[in-house]
Amino acid sequence: MNLALNTLIDLALAEDIGTGDITTDAIVAPDKTGAGTIVAKEQCVLAGLDVAKAVFARVDNAIEFKPACSDGQLVAAGDTVVTLKGPLAGLLKGERTALNFLQRLSGIATNTHAYTRELTGSRARLVDTRKTTPGWRVLEKYAVRMGGGSNHRMGLFDGVLIKDNHIEAAGGIQAAVTKVRRELSHLIKIEVETATLEQVDEAIAAGADVIMLDNMDADQIKAAVKIVNKKALIEVSGGINRGNLKNLAASGVDIISVGALTHSARAVDLSMYIH
Repeated sequence: MNLALNTLIDLALAEDIGTGDITTDAIVAPDKTGAGTIVAKEQCVLAGLDVAKAVFARVDNAIEFKPACSDGQLVAAGDTVVTLKGPLAGLLKGERTALNFLQRLSGIATNTHAYTRELTGSRARLVDTRKTTPGWRVLEKYAVRMGGGSNHRMGLFDGVLIKDNHIEAAGGIQAAVTKVRRELSHLIKIEVETATLEQVDEAIAAGADVIMLDNMDADQIKAAVKIVNKKALIEVSGGINRGNLKNLAASGVDIISVGALTHSARAVDLSMYIH
């Protein structure tokens, strides 16, 4: 478990427990043990089991956490996801924080799974964006993978994406691409965001490796695919939902990026029961 995740878990536990769980401390003797199960209340794709395990370990490392399923697995309503046993006070104190991580990450995996089903048989790749919960990016992008999607760049440090404001600051697409090429290794691909077919022409002329078609309609996308003619990878972004995924994939684009995979995913319903 890396330091950043431990820090995030510690922050979450401190937020919830604070100076102490006054309810549990009043009711449960320190030496009392117990057992519990985490159960899916609806069909979902799991993600975050290791994080939930780490939460309980931070609360009390005597707690035994045994997954009955695996991350990436589709489970049914009523399925047991995890069995636990150990100090009862620790089980109660870790319950909400562990479920918060597990429900949120499983919600993203489940949402992504629903999108990827629409692309069955297509060569187009579904990817996420940087529209993630601050501090949760690594976890949320992991959940996207568990749902069958792929990751776009992790942050500003590991991929070049020249957006509209960069183009404005540089004085045009050609100038922006030239400046990036001058500063970076030839091994790093350059993606350029375009909003018009004229900009697509400019990006091809500038030697972009990937061209993003931002908020273009169906006719513009078809025209852009012809302009690019396999000289670069084509990514589409903006205005994408499950209803238009198949048509987008059939248009010949290579990558479909959807911010809603993370920013609009609903947490799934999981509960923990003490026995």
